Amino acid sequence: MKKIAILIFIIFCSCSKEKTKETQKESLKEIPEEASYFKQIKSNDLKLAEPVYGDWLYSHKEKGQTFEQYFVAKHIVPTKEANIIYIRPIGNFNSLQKKQIQLTNEYLEIYFQLKTKTLEPISNDVVPNSARRMMSDHEQLLAGYLLDDVLKEDKPLNTIALMGLSELDLYPKPEWNYVFGLASYHDKVGVTSIYRFQDEKLTSENFNLCLSRLLKTSSHEIGHMFGLHHCITADCVMNGTNSLSETDESTIRLCSVCQRKLNSCIKYDNKKRLTDLEKYFKKNNLTDGLNLMKKDIEIIQ
Repeated sequence: MKKIAILIFIIFCSCSKEKTKETQKESLKEIPEEASYFKQIKSNDLKLAEPVYGDWLYSHKEKGQTFEQYFVAKHIVPTKEANIIYIRPIGNFNSLQKKQIQLTNEYLEIYFQLKTKTLEPISNDVVPNSARRMMSDHEQLLAGYLLDDVLKEDKPLNTIALMGLSELDLYPKPEWNYVFGLASYHDKVGVTSIYRFQDEKLTSENFNLCLSRLLKTSSHEIGHMFGLHHCITADCVMNGTNSLSETDESTIRLCSVCQRKLNSCIKYDNKKRLTDLEKYFKKNNLTDGLNLMKKDIEIIQ
């Protein structure tokens, strides 16, 4: 009887190994061939410079993510039931800040080629005193509270991603000074603050610089919600950054590999997305983004 049990166990293990091999083979077979679009724009990718002290990659030894790894990994995909990106403003915003939120909405709709809507603002009063503090001369909100107790409870049913935008500074835990943002990718929610993007005060003079920071950060964080890891090979909006100066120096463009990942998840027309982005950057006088899109458009003609 013992011999029979051992034999059954061996057969079971053998079958399991064969099944695993077959599953791996099937996964490899399903990986689509790289389209000519991605091969063409790859020549416009810029290799990342060797990180120096202060850079994200200097202190974070990340492994990166290949297209194949992304394709076989589990991540959210748009469905008929969940296909809208939402922005939830938190706080009291002046006219210039409201304009930035509107432009961020327009940008995310183009960037992800998915319907994007801005919900009605909610008051800072929803955050209790236990989840807020004074830091030097300004107030901060606990980012985790906004995620867990506000945004997760506030998601419309057809949400594919929800991004909270706070007017006040954020902190992740008592021992930290501040954080630009925080996200729960499993729950498809994130929150970021415009406080540090606007160099103390948003004006017409620094409007485009601050907008660029917001566009980079929001597209980066929502990119994570769609399963994209930090890019470590090319200058890409999915690069990790440690500071505003590093964010300012990084590109707003998604590199060819990360574009291929996103396109495998959201089935959009690559050329349409590119021309839509070009029009957006031109309309809003965002020169750096416009020049990058022009280079990609030229190479695919």
